[in-house]
Amino acid sequence: MLVLRASWVLGLGALFAVACTDQVSPTLGTPAPGDPPDPSADAAAPSEGGAGLDAGADAGPGASFTGKCADTFGDQLTEGFGRIDGLIYAVQRPTDVNCTFPNKDHLILQVWMAGKVYRLVVNVQSDRAGQDPKVRYAIKPHALVGPAFAEGWHTGIALDYPSMLGVTNADFTPLALTDLVEAIAKELTIGKPVSVYGESGQGRPESAHKIHRNNAGQNQDGAIVVDPASASPRFLLFHFDQQTF
Repeated sequence: MLVLRASWVLGLGALFAVACTDQVSPTLGTPAPGDPPDPSADAAAPSEGGAGLDAGADAGPGASFTGKCADTFGDQLTEGFGRIDGLIYAVQRPTDVNCTFPNKDHLILQVWMAGKVYRLVVNVQSDRAGQDPKVRYAIKPHALVGPAFAEGWHTGIALDYPSMLGVTNADFTPLALTDLVEAIAKELTIGKPVSVYGESGQGRPESAHKIHRNNAGQNQDGAIVVDPASASPRFLLFHFDQQTF
């Protein structure tokens, strides 16, 4: 398990989120329906860089975040499944075409970890042939699965929706792209702690994807966890049409 630590204070004041977006349209990954492949074909577009750290002695890094999307990213995510713990830096919608790497059918959650920003790529619409394009969505209050929240990229962990969180596909609601984007965005506050379970692909140390239900038995389901360091974390969960569990 690789853990990169940096000291910052969690008790941050209320901040407003300014939407951002990134990436070109990725293709589906092979392990699960609706996955984007590694966005190696992404072409950098002009975007606004993030603000620097607040110099105040009592201010954590999140206090200076404006919600503007970053244009440079970190390189510390090792290949494979893991969980990133950090702060919400920006929420990049499909309509935010001026950010670096815009994407028409994914929401990109930008997470600040150890002084750099990482891209967590979330399907908000499936292009799987013969299936409903609406992604299924649920919120599940549950204790953080795996080690306690600690800034860094944690590997050697597992997550399975039915056996570890006690949910089935019947607990989810299908949402169209725009509705799902807004449902996710309203749960996310700039500068607040977040945990994201996902997979970092080969040669993609700046990002992770497959943030949804994956193949049964793998114990590698992706999810976003809001308030992961609190007494009442909330898991944002996703699955595709024809996935049953």
